[in-house]
Amino acid sequence: MARIVFIGAGSAVFTRNLVADLITFPELADTEVVLMDVDAERLDRITQITEYVIKQENARLSVRSTLSRREALPGADYVVITIAVGGLEARAPDIAIPDRYGVGQCIGDTLGPGGIFRGLRHLAVFDSIAEDIMDLCPDALVLQYSNPMAILTWRTLLTPIRTVGLCHSVQGTSAQLAEYCGVPVDEMDYWVAGINHQAWFLQLRHRGTDLLPTLKAKLASDDLYGDEPVRIELFRRFGYFVTESSAHASEYYPYFRKTSEMIDAWGKLYQPPGSQYGGGSTGGGITKAKQREVEYEEMMQKQSSGQEQFVVSRSGEYGAEIVAAVESGSCIRINGNVRNDGHITNLPEGCCVEVPCLVDGLGVHPCFVGDLPPQLAALNRASVGVQEMVVRGHMDKDREAIYQAMALDPLTAAVCTLDQIHDMAEEMFEANQPWITF
Repeated sequence: MARIVFIGAGSAVFTRNLVADLITFPELADTEVVLMDVDAERLDRITQITEYVIKQENARLSVRSTLSRREALPGADYVVITIAVGGLEARAPDIAIPDRYGVGQCIGDTLGPGGIFRGLRHLAVFDSIAEDIMDLCPDALVLQYSNPMAILTWRTLLTPIRTVGLCHSVQGTSAQLAEYCGVPVDEMDYWVAGINHQAWFLQLRHRGTDLLPTLKAKLASDDLYGDEPVRIELFRRFGYFVTESSAHASEYYPYFRKTSEMIDAWGKLYQPPGSQYGGGSTGGGITKAKQREVEYEEMMQKQSSGQEQFVVSRSGEYGAEIVAAVESGSCIRINGNVRNDGHITNLPEGCCVEVPCLVDGLGVHPCFVGDLPPQLAALNRASVGVQEMVVRGHMDKDREAIYQAMALDPLTAAVCTLDQIHDMAEEMFEANQPWITF
């Protein structure tokens, strides 16, 4: 019987979906699920929903919940981390402060000033989670879902804990490209590598036929441009399709968000207007997140009270598939975030990369990729430098390293002077005093 502990289980929709995924695997029928969160109200709500789904499906999974991490972890075989330190309240300054300096982020949870300080808020908590895991369940496999994925996973991979960082951008993009190419997604083969949110579809095939020429021809016209203006522009200029959405991807490069006029101009290219986090508008991701919270709350109330049935189907997330493969000894392939131990040979050794991985009864085994096309490696290295400085700054309690991380960030450097970057960082440290102590 597998024992799975959710840290940050109050991420209600994600937890509910992953529990539903577990139900769909017969080999996981007797799984024990332990839900842990620091928010008692959220924890109570997701516990009710989880119990309701299990009862609805007549499943044998058992579930219990606790506010204590140290009570939850003993004997865990798997630990799923989905925390969001500070919630939406903490994210507001991540957008507002840089915006005053001309850095107009849409989401701000991966790179840029927002991603850097979100990472710092989480890293202090991640250190304490890692200590508890090493003490109470040192053999557990950690499935790390929190953003900024690369920064948090990089730090965790410096401990002895078995960890893989997981995201759904590869799965989502593969379905999108299958639609563009007019083939069933389950008949499409792909080879994707890079870093999280900046991984690249290096190979794309349908029954042995190379689909990249088809994709290039399809995206050469402007018919689909409004779906993904930034990603299609990157594809045309650099030759490969990237895994993260246009609004989000626009934050990672120095090309798209230099001024509010540029942001508005890119936003007007989206069809329908205002799609994808408000067409990439500044703070659009937070606005969308607030809307989702209201919608999710209404949905959860209906489902937990039995007014609305939740339809159980596999979500496409890798988590339950990994648990099923390890428990059954079967073999699957995923894309995971792991330590770069020579997997991508033209990215820095030891950084966090997203590569194809085989999963079997012994765990997660990253695959060798070799060199990325040099232009793609160059784009990735710009982000890797920022991630490294954030991890080092946190571990050494060194503000100077954080100033340098912000100065190296592609979008910030395209907009601000070094003095402005220093002043912005000081403001963000001040706003994050409840969570960052150096």
